[in-house]
Amino acid sequence: MSKEKKTLRVEWVRRWRDDVAADPELPGVWRRRDRGFHVRGRVTDPRTGKFREVNRELPNVRIAREAFSWLQTELDRIRAGVLPDAPSETPRFGEYAQTVLERKLGLGRIRAASGRLKWEAILEHHLVPAFGPIFVNRITAADVKAWQAKVATKIKASEMAPATGNTILAVLRQITDEAVDDFDMRDPLRGIDSFDTREHSTYTEEEPNSLPPEQVPEFLSAMRQDFPDHYAFTFLGITTGLRPSSLRPLRRSGPSSDIKWGEGLLIIRRSQTHGDEVMETTKTDLHQRLTLPPELLDVLRWHVDEVLVTPKMRFSELLFPSVIGSFRARSCLDKPFAAVAKKIKLGFRFTPRGLRRTYQDLARAAGVHDAVTRAISGHATATMQLHYSTARGGEVRDALAKVASIATGADVIDIRRGQT
Repeated sequence: MSKEKKTLRVEWVRRWRDDVAADPELPGVWRRRDRGFHVRGRVTDPRTGKFREVNRELPNVRIAREAFSWLQTELDRIRAGVLPDAPSETPRFGEYAQTVLERKLGLGRIRAASGRLKWEAILEHHLVPAFGPIFVNRITAADVKAWQAKVATKIKASEMAPATGNTILAVLRQITDEAVDDFDMRDPLRGIDSFDTREHSTYTEEEPNSLPPEQVPEFLSAMRQDFPDHYAFTFLGITTGLRPSSLRPLRRSGPSSDIKWGEGLLIIRRSQTHGDEVMETTKTDLHQRLTLPPELLDVLRWHVDEVLVTPKMRFSELLFPSVIGSFRARSCLDKPFAAVAKKIKLGFRFTPRGLRRTYQDLARAAGVHDAVTRAISGHATATMQLHYSTARGGEVRDALAKVASIATGADVIDIRRGQT
């Protein structure tokens, strides 16, 4: 009974990123709140002449004397100049995160340049500042929740979108998942929820980032008049829904030409997201063969004949080269789109990402079957197709009118006539 009371009176403190008893049970040995012991000691390393610390959790040791014996053995090894076993040297988060990135690049789990750059930016600006100095096996759920609280404050202040927070969290989760396997540690992200996105819409009624079908001709006409260099790129994107990253690396000539002019065939098999790096597959690993109608082929032939006039552009094999014959920048359409939207008084921001959304609405207005629409744009699922679609007021009104006429029949006519 007295022993139980002693246990209840233990004062716990936070030390070395662990919860331990305030007083050691033996020199350098503290009882842990969870289980086992935490040992810490220092001794001079004869190889360097400097103090070397042993600081370790021993969760599976139940007797203080055994923990003390383990600590003394480790200190004796250091005094004798023996290198510690590799598993006892755990890297800090910043170092380990870079190892995980290199591992994923080597295994091909991150292939696109944009994916690599995204990881590097997230590590540099978010995760390393938050967790970098901490030994990776010492990161706790409390550390993650404290970081989440800071990010949540930014989201609440509209300084960061919740989707961005979840992207950062997803990278952190991939790193800790690797660490759990490498160091046999408890997952610090177990039970950690993602940021709530329910009250944050990427696309809204006021900002759909999709052209109404009736305004597409006006937009394209203004694009051809004011920015002819970008007209064919825009036209192909808006009529196929293909990603700009799949359009930029298209080759019009050469041994690996993606356009078979005689057959009217367009092959989608590459992706370019940054610089001169080209991924020899698409974002979804889907290779497409699209048979183009004469209307599309005529626009592309006009582009080749009338737009690609400089020697460097003519020498390039690319269908949409820059003025120096290289890949166009990801931002090349930003200013032209903003200028054309202002000219036609669009009333909302329209970006190159909206090409893919506008295609979905055009295909639906044209009565194209969903399966064919996805086959052209490369959407893998109906869910993603729906995500890129915008059902507008007139379209919804007409659909509801059809449903109402079926549901009520002659009653609607009677009500309109004022009959009961």
